[in-house]
Amino acid sequence: MLIRPAAALKWATVLGLLEIMFIVCAVTAKPTKMALAPSFLAKASGDLIWQLSIGSMGTPSACPVTMPNRNTPPGENPSPSHYGNGTLWTALWLDGSVEFRPGGPGFVLSDGSLKMKFPWWRGVPGNLSIQGKRLDAPAPPLRAEIPKGYGNTGFQTTYLIFPTEGCWEVTGKVGEASLTFVTRVVNLRKRK
Repeated sequence: MLIRPAAALKWATVLGLLEIMFIVCAVTAKPTKMALAPSFLAKASGDLIWQLSIGSMGTPSACPVTMPNRNTPPGENPSPSHYGNGTLWTALWLDGSVEFRPGGPGFVLSDGSLKMKFPWWRGVPGNLSIQGKRLDAPAPPLRAEIPKGYGNTGFQTTYLIFPTEGCWEVTGKVGEASLTFVTRVVNLRKRK
């Protein structure tokens, strides 16, 4: 089948205009803090994906989310969600967004904070500490619940408590070892 250059240009123009209309409609339809769902991927770079979302002012904002690198902790079965650096590991959402969906994992606390379980693995001895900050708007710092009783190395369960939706940088540390990732936090549950 032979396609004329003029026809190809016409279809490319139509598809381009449809894409622009979709973005404009999605961005202007509901100026809220909620990210577009499913995540609209605007740029891929290494293990980062920039996601277009609606920021706190109703304008588009990007979040350089960290993608899993499949670096598996010792003794664990490989998983596409693993992310690590040889000393610390965790599991990330495959698209880089932690989504609080109706009937899904995680908790919306009475103050509106969003609490999600995150596994960690320690390849070096010591206590895990976790800190985090929102990158795209002012917010209180991330809180973490790190229970005792998991030994000095290996698996450690945690809860990360995000005070708000948005783009969050999270860093886990054990001694001098650290692991940092960026995730978008989205609450898709209806608020009462």
